[in-house]
Amino acid sequence: MPLLVTDPGIIHYETYGRGRPVLLLHGWLGSWALWRDTIEVLGRDFRTYALDFFGFGESGLAPGQGPEHRSAAYTVPVYVEMVYQFMERMGIQRAPLIGHSMGGTVSLSTAIKYPEKVVKVGVIGSPIDGASLNLLLKLSGNPKMARFFWLFGGKPLLMFLRGYSFFMAKDGRAMGRMIQSDVSKISMESFFQSIGTLRQTDLRPELGKVQVPTLGMYGQRDIIVRPSEHAVLRAGVPHAQIEWFPDAGHFIMLDSPQRFITTLNDFLHDPV
Repeated sequence: MPLLVTDPGIIHYETYGRGRPVLLLHGWLGSWALWRDTIEVLGRDFRTYALDFFGFGESGLAPGQGPEHRSAAYTVPVYVEMVYQFMERMGIQRAPLIGHSMGGTVSLSTAIKYPEKVVKVGVIGSPIDGASLNLLLKLSGNPKMARFFWLFGGKPLLMFLRGYSFFMAKDGRAMGRMIQSDVSKISMESFFQSIGTLRQTDLRPELGKVQVPTLGMYGQRDIIVRPSEHAVLRAGVPHAQIEWFPDAGHFIMLDSPQRFITTLNDFLHDPV
C-alpha cells in the first residue's frame, strides 16, 4: 500500500501504468477505489495516481495533530494543498487533474491556485457553485445532522445510503457495496467538514483563471449535483469541452462506462 508522508498527514495512493502522469481525485464519501476500472485503461499509456483525500480511504492526518488542526482538516483548501504537496514530493512537475464530484472542484481549485502544476483539468459531475448540491448533502454539513447519522456507529447513515444508492446509479447494488466499503473508513469530522466546505465553495468569480484545456462531463439524471452546472462551467471557462450524458447520473463512470473512458482517454491524448 503506497503511502506518502506530508506536513499535514499521510496520503495513501494507488499507482499503475507507465508514461506521463495523470492524477485521479475521488468525490465525497469515496476513495481511490472509484477509479479501479479507469486506471486499468489509462495505465496503458499514462502513469496514473489515484489518491485518497485526508479522512477518506486510507489517508489520514499526521499523528499528533491537535483539535485546532482537525477542526478544519477536511476542507477543499486543505485538499488543494494536499494535491500540491503530493506532486512536489513525487517530483511531478505538471499533470492533468481529473476529479469526480468534490474531486473535480479540488481539481479546478488547484488549477486556479497553482496553474503551473496543471496541464489539463477534467471534472465529472462536479459542483462549481456549492449551492448546486442536493439539499440533503447541504444539511449533512451541519454538525447536528452529522451526529444523527453517526448514531450507533453510523448505522443510520449506512442504512440510508444503501437505499439511496439505487437512485444514484443504474446498478444500485454495486453502488451500495462501494459506498458501504468507503463510508466504513471515514469519521464524523471528515463526513461533515468536507461537505460543509464544498457547500460554501463558489468558483465562479475565479473560473476565468483556468486557461488549460478543460473537460466537463455531466449526467442528466444526476440527483447529487444540479446537471445545469455544466452551463456554469462553460460560462466561466468558454473553451471547456462539455460532454452531456443523458442516460447517466452522478456516477457517469458506472452508468456509461464505455463512453466515459473513451471521452476521457481522447481528452488526455489530445496534444496541449
